[in-house]
Amino acid sequence: MRVAIIHYWLVGMRGGEKVLEALCRMYPCADIFTHVYDPSAISDVIKRHRIHTTFIDQLPYARKLYKKYLPLMPMALEQMDLHEYDLVISSESGPSKGIIPNSTALHVCYCHSPMRYIWNMYNKYYDSSGLMTRLMMPPLAHYLRTWDVATANRVDDFAANSATVAQRIKSYYRRDAEIIHPPVDTTAFHPVPPSEIGDHYLMVGELVSYKRPDLAVEAFNRMKTKLIVIGGGEMLDRLQRIAGPTVTIMGPQPFDVLKREYARCKALVFPGEEDFGIVPVEAMASGRPVIAFGRGGATETVVSDKTGVFFSTQTVEAMIDAIEYFDRIDFNPADAVARAAEFRTDVFIEKFKSFVNKSLIERASIGHARPPLRDVNLVGDRRRLDR
Repeated sequence: MRVAIIHYWLVGMRGGEKVLEALCRMYPCADIFTHVYDPSAISDVIKRHRIHTTFIDQLPYARKLYKKYLPLMPMALEQMDLHEYDLVISSESGPSKGIIPNSTALHVCYCHSPMRYIWNMYNKYYDSSGLMTRLMMPPLAHYLRTWDVATANRVDDFAANSATVAQRIKSYYRRDAEIIHPPVDTTAFHPVPPSEIGDHYLMVGELVSYKRPDLAVEAFNRMKTKLIVIGGGEMLDRLQRIAGPTVTIMGPQPFDVLKREYARCKALVFPGEEDFGIVPVEAMASGRPVIAFGRGGATETVVSDKTGVFFSTQTVEAMIDAIEYFDRIDFNPADAVARAAEFRTDVFIEKFKSFVNKSLIERASIGHARPPLRDVNLVGDRRRLDR
């Protein structure tokens, strides 16, 4: 089979790109299609593949302003020539699933989330935008929603990265989705002896409004308790201005520092609502518990009163109550490590391989030209895939 992987943009290594890395290992001969590509920001695993870009990549300052070109992306996707490919995998959270595959090809979509800025988080993006953007957003969002729903019919089968996202797919597209949690490299993280654990809490992630880093900073300012914040983003300067003496804003940090801080913190605080949330799993793989907002993907990874605690509303008071409750519970690091291991990369690969194989078999059973490979092993070498 010839395999094409469609990924919205390649300008950094976040959760979506970690999924793409796993897909690249599964399909070592696959070609990758994307809107914008910055080779300096992408891992060697991805760069080994042949990467094609849409015309968006040629527009001025595309690597920084790619989101400004969102209204052009549907047209760019539909200009991709995919007629030679037998299997098309779209990695969706920005526009990627709207491609037009060969009528005999299988198109499966791994959905991180339907586009947040036009669906579940539209109002938050609208409220935080400038005047010109607010004037443009309503008609553009209406157009994109119409196109997004229509192109859901170009997908044969959906997989969602969490039950939260599966529900959005059901609500917005009226389609069912198989839940396959994304891969987490849990082997990269390890607990440390109790003597090395500090008295500070940790927050990790992109510092943007919907992740609510301000909530954590305000809570720890009020409690006068130590908090370390790791990450960069549009709110970095603001958080540095409002941080009190017990809050340290470290900004973006290399992986070695992140790994050390995961293992040494008293607990991770996770105040935002995420589609899945790899950060809590990485913290648990380091043997540390999690204090999280009780909605979204964290509810599918953190086990209440065993590997962490939840707070029910995104308020400073609710977070403080959860931290005080957390201090009264004894957590076993081994429980956190064992829970994190359930989201290993090899678990993702096995589940996704089974998902694709099932789709191939169902498609062959209704008379399409390309039958499934016998005894298919999609994690293999070039010769096996070419055969």
